[in-house]
Amino acid sequence: MAFNPVRVPISEQDPKVRAHNFDEVCLGYTEEEAVLEAGRCLTCKAPQCVLGCPVNINIPGFIAHLKTKNFEEAAKEIAKFSALPAVCGRVCPQEKQCEARCVVGKKGDAISIGKLERFTADYAASHGFKVAEPGKPNGKKVAVIGAGPAGLTTAGELAKKGYAVTIFEALHKAGGVLVYGIPEFRLPKEKVVAHEVENVKALGVEIITDVIIGKTLTIDQLFNEYKFDAVFIGSGAGLPKFMGIPGETANQCLSANEFLTRVNLMRAFDPEYDTPVHVGKKVAVVGGGNVAMDAVRTALRLGADASIVYRRSEEELPARVEEVHHAKEEGVKFELLTNPTEILTDEQGNVTGMKCVRMELGEPDASGRRRPQVIPNSEFVMDVDMVIMSLGTSPNPLISSTTKGLDTNSHGCLIANEETGKTTHDLVWAGGDAVTGAATVILAMGAGKKAAAAIDEALSNLNLKQN
Repeated sequence: MAFNPVRVPISEQDPKVRAHNFDEVCLGYTEEEAVLEAGRCLTCKAPQCVLGCPVNINIPGFIAHLKTKNFEEAAKEIAKFSALPAVCGRVCPQEKQCEARCVVGKKGDAISIGKLERFTADYAASHGFKVAEPGKPNGKKVAVIGAGPAGLTTAGELAKKGYAVTIFEALHKAGGVLVYGIPEFRLPKEKVVAHEVENVKALGVEIITDVIIGKTLTIDQLFNEYKFDAVFIGSGAGLPKFMGIPGETANQCLSANEFLTRVNLMRAFDPEYDTPVHVGKKVAVVGGGNVAMDAVRTALRLGADASIVYRRSEEELPARVEEVHHAKEEGVKFELLTNPTEILTDEQGNVTGMKCVRMELGEPDASGRRRPQVIPNSEFVMDVDMVIMSLGTSPNPLISSTTKGLDTNSHGCLIANEETGKTTHDLVWAGGDAVTGAATVILAMGAGKKAAAAIDEALSNLNLKQN
């Protein structure tokens, strides 16, 4: 078959239609489309794409099975490396990771690895394939704090090695940011997230919700009273950051975390749910990352005239190109090279507008992006009645403040070895946003996978010493 430099296009909801619903935007490949796209893969002997994947999925291996329509084997191959393939296939920044290293991408479009992973996982789910098995019990117990991507990955990896794993989750649903952060139109909760969580539970992992470690229980109690042999902290970074400008305490000024949690976890997008969430007529979302895109596209769907306010240019936007493209298609406005200086309010403390200044880009800063500088005498007022701040997050200090010997850095993140996840506390590991601050789902999964391997090695060596 002749080499095809163009990837197989994927169907999406019409922008004018999806701007008014919370159904999934991308409709996924059909069997025929997936096989055709898989056929473009060159099955490299030294695949660079694998090196770009934080969980090192055997990408040519699973794609080779797709070529021959052996979808079950493709799913089993992915399951050796990833606990959340249907999630990763939807939300991972493949264009910066596996697909960025694809050899085919040098002479045409990179293989659509993410969309093929999504197809494989969805096919396995719809056909009831059992793709992973628990390991033979080894008598060791591990506690995992947080049922987000890092925690679920760590738990799944350890369960496959025979550990008895219990996840302690603060909220009433497992999934972490997959449930309360990423919107339904990007990541369906029941169809995808709940199913992935059930796959982890099928490995024997117990998930206990409504338990706040540091308040309901402490890490010391997990060791001393409940006799866990090791603890992994994957509690995420749920503490929002603000600008520190006047007016941020206004009634209609809130963090993207709070806004998305209310909409997602409390189903404010569903008319049958009476969820207390306010959405203004004109909403400004301050920030340019994926969370900002999620917030602004959610506000748009709830009826707002929604805008992104970002202090750099489009070229510097940290959000995925696909998310920016989708936002534009749906009607989101972009106020670029713009920075807020004050939130204006009325006598009741309600938002009536936002003072801003125009920016220009100077020399690159430490991040490598050109530093934004204020243009003199460029002040203006945006007509908005709601402001959502999406400026990043940091870990909640509750766990570190209630655990002696668990050190944090100046940003409040847990100090942990980059390769193993080992913290400064004996027999405690950590990974994901609790260590790095707000990052991506797949990087949290990669950290969880490394930590699981390190926990297994440490407890195995401990067992040998005891014997």
